[in-house]
Parts: sequence; C-alpha cells; structure tokens
Amino acid sequence: MKISLRILLTCLVVLFVWACGNKESGGKKKIVIGVSMLSLQNEFIQKVSASLEKHAQEADVELIVVDAERSALKQVEQVENFISQQVDAIILNPAEFEASSPAILRAKKAGIPIVNVNSSTKEKPDAWVGSDDAESAKMAIDFLAKKLNGKGNILIIQGYMGQAAQIDRERGAVEALKAYPNMKLLATQTGEWDRAKSMALMENWIQSYGDQIQGVFAHNDEMGLGAMQALLDAKKKDKVMVVSVDGIGDAIKAVDAGTLDATILQNAEQQGAQAIAMALDLIHKKPIKETQVLIPFQVKTKK
Repeated sequence: MKISLRILLTCLVVLFVWACGNKESGGKKKIVIGVSMLSLQNEFIQKVSASLEKHAQEADVELIVVDAERSALKQVEQVENFISQQVDAIILNPAEFEASSPAILRAKKAGIPIVNVNSSTKEKPDAWVGSDDAESAKMAIDFLAKKLNGKGNILIIQGYMGQAAQIDRERGAVEALKAYPNMKLLATQTGEWDRAKSMALMENWIQSYGDQIQGVFAHNDEMGLGAMQALLDAKKKDKVMVVSVDGIGDAIKAVDAGTLDATILQNAEQQGAQAIAMALDLIHKKPIKETQVLIPFQVKTKK
C-alpha cells in the first residue's frame, strides 16, 4: 500500500510540473520582460508604463514592473533581481545618468538584452527609445523668445539633479539662450520634478525678483503647473509666460484654459510601444539597423 501511494504521489508531481511547463500557449514558454521605472508617482512615467503594459499584452508578453522610487541604488538592485529571475529582457527607465549605469553593466554581463526608455545612462544599453531632451528645451526657449520679442528676464526650474532629462534640458536651454543676447537668466534651481516644491520655489522667486520676471521654463509640466499656480496666486500670471515639457493631462487642460502658455508634448505612447518592439527584436536576435529610436516633440499652445 505504501509503495502504491508513493507511486501515485510521484505521478501527481510529474503531472503538475508538466502542466505548469505547458500552460502557456501550447507548451511554448512565455516571454518575460523586467521593467524598472524611475517613479510611478510621476504622471508622465505612469503613461509610459501604461503603454509598455498595453503593447506587452498585445504581444502576449509578461511584464514584471517595479518602481525605483527615484533611487538609482534601488534600481540597480531591481535589475539584479531580474537577472536572478532569468528574465528574457530588461527595460530600464533610468533614475540617474551615472548612478543607474551599473544596471546596464550587470545586464550585459548576464547576457540579458537591456533597453533604456525615455531617459539615458552613461553606459550604453543594447538599445534606447526616447526623445531629444535638449531639443525640447530649445523649443521652450524659442517659444519664450518669440513671445517676449527676444528680450526679458527668465527663470528655469530644473528637474531632479543628475537625471538625464535634467542634464539635457538644462544643456539645451543654455545653448538656446546664446541666440538671444537680450534674454537674461535670473536664476535656475531644481524643483525635483515636483509640483508643490516648484510652487514654493516660485513663491520665493516672486519675493526676490517681483516684476523683473517675464518668463519661466520648467523642465516638466508638474513643475510648470506649480510655478503657474504661484503666479496666479500672486496675481502676476498675466505678466509672466510659463512653458514646460511633457504634455500631461493637467498641462493640456491648463494650456486650453490659457493659464499655462505652452507645453512641449512628449509621446509616452510611442516610447512604450517602441521599447517593447525593440526588446522583442533583441530577444529574437533580429538584425537592428538603428539602436536608437528618436520620437519628436511637439509644441502645444491654446491656438
């Protein structure tokens, strides 16, 4: 009786293992991609994540999405976990330009394809999908210059220091300002991509500079909306132009209402779609002509 029970249990275990191994579409192993996002508290990053989920589902791919909570150290640990889980590919939305780079090195050493989306790292991944952040800043400065007839005092609210978008948008703005010698940069400081922090920063600048301010460029919409609200509360918005980057829902509404002067639209949907497509090409070892996919920005105004 004991022998029969042991045989029965063995058969059940074998059957269970066989069933688990064949539960995905006719026994074919399902592709698994690990995704580490900069911060899922940020609306634009949420939109990129939603696009990744959507296009992964359409391709019958399983995503493991985790939030780095703006920590490069945490992001590197998350990538190490993906490597331990033996995922088929990794998509990284880098928290920092330099500090997130070890994640790239670890993935490459493990032989797992890695794709950066929306932002970049010092170490080069196997592929990159995003937009030219320096170009978005140039578009914002050109917009302000046109509206101010090439002269006036402006402020720049930077993103989280050390993150690629902050570095590139700052570089792009500084380069663009060289074409407008009569536009003066009064101050620049980080708002850490945060609406409330940027509102407080703008309130301080209003106290310091008052009517000297003619324009504000914020590295993202959350910060632009914070600056806009501070100016509205101080009853100075009608004298100050505000432009920001991303094209999130609240920014579009504010532009249409005439309270935010412009937002530089970034296409989260296409970034997510192309990142999934690139990861799948790498997994299937398809020849890739371009390892960088650049998705253009667009200026959104009320007009």
